Amino acid sequence: MIILGIETSCDETAAAVVKRTQDGQGEILSNVVLSQIEDHAIFGGVVPEIAARAHVDALDGIIKQAMDEADLTFTDLDGVAATSGPGLIGGVLIGLMSAKAIAAAHKLPLLAINHLEGHALTARLTNHAPFPHLLLLVSGGHSQILLVKGVGDYERWGTTIDDALGEAFDKTAKLLGLPYPGGPQVELAAKKGDAKRFALPRSMKGREGYDFSFSGLKSAVRREAEKTAPLSDQDVADLCASFQAAICDILDDRISKALTTFKERFPDIETPQLVVAGGVAANKAIRATLDGVLAKRDAQMIAPPINLCTDNGAMIAWAGAERLALGMSDPLDSPAQPRWPLDPNAGHKIGSGRKGAKA
Repeated sequence: MIILGIETSCDETAAAVVKRTQDGQGEILSNVVLSQIEDHAIFGGVVPEIAARAHVDALDGIIKQAMDEADLTFTDLDGVAATSGPGLIGGVLIGLMSAKAIAAAHKLPLLAINHLEGHALTARLTNHAPFPHLLLLVSGGHSQILLVKGVGDYERWGTTIDDALGEAFDKTAKLLGLPYPGGPQVELAAKKGDAKRFALPRSMKGREGYDFSFSGLKSAVRREAEKTAPLSDQDVADLCASFQAAICDILDDRISKALTTFKERFPDIETPQLVVAGGVAANKAIRATLDGVLAKRDAQMIAPPINLCTDNGAMIAWAGAERLALGMSDPLDSPAQPRWPLDPNAGHKIGSGRKGAKA
């Protein structure tokens, strides 16, 4: 089957066409992503209204480009998938309404996709990852550890109780005067820094469960920066290196616990799989940390290519293909949802990380 996927949940306008064979193999026929980074850079973060207007201006052209690159017409499609949440509601509405129009005009099934399910199933497209597996989702809006048992079947084991990890990177970068987007800039500066210079907290490390907390770490960076000011380039590099080292220690602790639990629940699986997705998965120090954790526990990391870790239409198209293959589809009145948990049984978390707790 051939599926068109549309993604507009934040600041990327994306469309892609993906083919799924009967045996579950996938092929990306096109994958077009238009980034809005330059539009938001002067504000130091994503402005929802600007993002929505940019989607309106660009989406028709992006869809046409994806279809042209796949050398297909709408009559060749078996379904249309679009992110219907979670995300910035203005952007989600634009992509979802476009998908509904295409589906209605060409009498195609509509797949209203949870953005997080797109991330969760990407490794099935790129690596044919088996069920069950663990997912570490780390992005600007989400920090979660999930058990992926099957299509539409997820258990959330851990989430952030305050800031998402990508948000913590971006806010730390802004605090230190680094340009947006902050994550790559912090990683770049950290390469020149002394990770042991500043004693920063490892929030939640050693505690029960698998939840994250990053706001205390971010506040500690601010305090150290204020004490050290005015900051030299080396001060900034040392703060970035210390911050990144603390993040790696936290992830080491949380993922180690999750792997232990996974092995207890699934003793017959000799090599547990950990899928890492989201924009923060591009950080090489984090990947090296996870490689070490997994090597010690006879587990394997699956990290899709960087362009499929960040938001894209191919992951939405693939999630739609996986669902359609199981006979699932959605009505044309499916709503856009700013918050939409993958695990409907997961409880609320306190603090400002409601997005991470519910989405």
